[in-house]
Parts: sequence; C-alpha cells; structure tokens
Amino acid sequence: MPEGPEPLDWQGAAVDCGGCRHAGRLAEGLCGPGWACANDRYAPRIERFFLLGPEQADAFLTHPYFEVRAQAARRANLFRLPPLLEDPDPAVRAVAILRLPAAQARRLVADPDRAVRIAVAHRLPPSDLHLLRRDADPAVRLVVARRAEAGALPVLAQDPDPEVRRAVAARIDPAWLIHLRGDPEPLVRRTAALRIAPERLGAFAADPDLRVRHAVAERAPAPLARSLARDEDPLIREAARRRLAQLHEDSDAGA
Repeated sequence: MPEGPEPLDWQGAAVDCGGCRHAGRLAEGLCGPGWACANDRYAPRIERFFLLGPEQADAFLTHPYFEVRAQAARRANLFRLPPLLEDPDPAVRAVAILRLPAAQARRLVADPDRAVRIAVAHRLPPSDLHLLRRDADPAVRLVVARRAEAGALPVLAQDPDPEVRRAVAARIDPAWLIHLRGDPEPLVRRTAALRIAPERLGAFAADPDLRVRHAVAERAPAPLARSLARDEDPLIREAARRRLAQLHEDSDAGA
C-alpha cells in the first residue's frame, strides 16, 4: 500500500515502473510504486526494496543516489564493500564500516564526518580505541568510554565532556571511584556514589548536590545513615531513615 510522500526519483522526476528493468517484480509483490522501489528517493521504500530482494543489492553499489548506495550496502556481498570506504557520502562509508571486519575500521579513524568516526568507534577492537581517545567530537569519545578496556578508563576519567566521564564512572574499577568525588558534574559524582564500596561512601556524604547525597543515603552503612538522618534536606533525611529501617530488617532476618 502506498505510503509517505509522492513517489519521485532522486532527481525529482516521477517514478515510472514501465521503463524499469525490475518491472517484472511487480507481479511477484517484490516492489511497487509508493511502497518498495530502488528508484524512489524516499529511504523507507528503498530499504524495503532490498529487504525483499537482497540479491539485487550488489548491482546498486555505484548508484548515483547516496541513499540507494547506503541501503544496498546493508545487504550486499561483503567482498563488494571495501571500495565503499572511499565513498563520497558519509552514510555509505558508515554502513560499510559497520559491516566489514573490524580491522578495516582503522582506515577511517580520521574520517572528517562524525557519523563515520562513531561507526569506527563501534567497530575498532578495544585495544585500538586509543586512536579515538582524543577525538574532537564527544559522541565519538562516548563510544570509546563505553567500549574501552578497563585499564584505559582512568585516563578517560579526565575527559572534558561530562557524559563521557559519567560513562567512565559506570564502568571503572570501583577502587578508582574515590577519585571522582571532586568531579565538577553532579551526575558523575552520583554515578560514582552508586557504585563505590559502602564503606567509602563517606567521601560523598557532604556533597553539595541533593542527588549525590540521596544516592549515598540509599546505600549508607548504619553510622553514615544515622548522620544523614539529620541532613538539612527532608528528602535526604527520609532516604536515610528508610535505609536504617532496611538495615534493621536485614539484621533481624539474619539473627
């Protein structure tokens, strides 16, 4: 059933099934105007064409319209994809990177387009992610922080972007979390407080941010919870009292 905008090709002309070499597929329900067509400029229709006929993909890898090349690259034979790493369109290069063996990703670590470098960050072996550690785009560095080997995380904890540091706080060895108590971003400190060993939570107990102290109160050992039960903020006091009640119940259950 037709959907979306009027069926037009990539140059704005009306789609003409009569002159298409794939017209024979119409009767088989494998394509149709306004539904599934490699000559259309509307991406969902192009995608559907190759979903229904993946064997057609190889023939479209040099099509003049980038969206056709990108959708064809998702279904084409892997051995036909290396030339697409030099495609003029970043969407095509990104698809090629995501499908080719990880070793190929090194070729585009300096690609000028952030979407391509994000794809590279997803595909590089963890041992090679240092190549993108200083990338100019924080979205690239965020992928690095989420995939990097444990030994690289302390260095990434100094990243200028708070989302990158927060990703580090969620993965770094708990022994390192104490070093994040002075991070300028409260959500980084909160992430650290949610993971640090309970006996070290005191380092975060006087944090100026309510969200951080609340995370402390929910995990605090009894002495710290009693201290936070006198916090200036009623939400913290209530969280600390709930924590004390939980510890009391746990103690009774273990007796």
